[in-house]
Amino acid sequence: MTPASLPTPESSGTSTPTSTTAASSLTAAGIKHQQPATNGHGDSSLSPLDASRMTFTQCTTPREVPEPNSPEVMAQKTCTDHMVTARWTSTSGWEAPELKPYGPFSIMPTASVLHYATECFEGLKLYRGHDGKLRLFRPSRNCERMRRSCARIALPDFDAKELEKMIIALCARDGAKWLPASSAEGSFLYIRPTMISTDPALGVQRPKEALLYVILACFPDMSRSLATPAPPALAGAANGNGHSETKKEIQGLKLLASNEDSIRAWPGGFGYAKLGANYGPSLVAQGEARARGFDQVLWLFGEDCNVTEAGASNFFVVWRNKSTSKLELVTAPLTERIILEGVTRASILDLARERLTKAQGSLESVEVVERKFTMHDLLEAADEGRLVEAFAAGTAFFVAPVELIHFRGREVEVPVQGETGDYAKMLKSWLSNIMYGKEAHEWGVEVEEVEA
Repeated sequence: MTPASLPTPESSGTSTPTSTTAASSLTAAGIKHQQPATNGHGDSSLSPLDASRMTFTQCTTPREVPEPNSPEVMAQKTCTDHMVTARWTSTSGWEAPELKPYGPFSIMPTASVLHYATECFEGLKLYRGHDGKLRLFRPSRNCERMRRSCARIALPDFDAKELEKMIIALCARDGAKWLPASSAEGSFLYIRPTMISTDPALGVQRPKEALLYVILACFPDMSRSLATPAPPALAGAANGNGHSETKKEIQGLKLLASNEDSIRAWPGGFGYAKLGANYGPSLVAQGEARARGFDQVLWLFGEDCNVTEAGASNFFVVWRNKSTSKLELVTAPLTERIILEGVTRASILDLARERLTKAQGSLESVEVVERKFTMHDLLEAADEGRLVEAFAAGTAFFVAPVELIHFRGREVEVPVQGETGDYAKMLKSWLSNIMYGKEAHEWGVEVEEVEA
């Protein structure tokens, strides 16, 4: 099956856009560009990715499953007994996928991925439902997004449905042991599909060899553990008069707005793709934020301080429109391609448009808006009492309330009712019900387990 054509941006050169107008123009030009149906590697004689050819080798040295919230789980290094791999070459196409024991694989020191960051990945979860069944949540969206990421980094294309079958096969094989029916409510495993270029040629060129693999990892529930120490100003640090001032304990995420000299993504770049190159350079800023007692960086862009993402998550605010006084659920748009098109983000927007455009019990209806907004807009809404709540959304943190934003010497306290805002709580509940099988929905994909 030939995958559909994907839109990908042209190279943006070496300069970073400094104005929103120039950036928008650059992005518009990039979106017009269309790559061939198979990322420039197209040849009908090459073998496509085909999950039906998958071979299986049983793990003979199975490991013990760690206890929930144990040091092993918190370390995020423990994977299940098996993994799936598939190799690709420009001369033969895709080899038969292998479901085999989890373990290391070797690549040459000159491999392209080690020098030029030719890799991309995905992140999704396998859930143990309230009804005892295993489920995935909208896995097709992750697989399609991975195709777009591969296109941006010149890695080979594939049929997204075949990758989804590979993911399901691994989950079916290891799910029963590593996510047993006796698991506590809300249990899950983290799924990490990854593609790297293993091409041993040292020159800067389009990869001629690649490895696609899928692993399952034990992962802590980060939506329930916001354990970062409070910033000094919130923990009772001395004020300007030398007196100690104790403030309330923070329940939600604490965000540090990025400085002018720190940019996560820019139009014409690759912020929309899930590449390692989007994450590694952000670790310095993240480390600085953690050292100052914050959970994540709130990434701003441009002279106007446009709000983009919170760490590696999408960012939402609920506020009352200054002109109409109507409530709005607002998040940054995808038009400039600096925002990752998160699956959780898309699902929140879909559910909000379906269910929150009319009142829900005591909750007022909201208008769902995807548009640019600045840190100054957020400050103004807070000052005028129009800011209702804010939250981050993504695979890791799921839906996590934001309670404080530090922006260039000023701290903005975001209203939170109890542990989370009312709208975030309702959206999180709707999503969780689908993920764990309390609500029958087409987004929940059941996985039939294989007995070991």
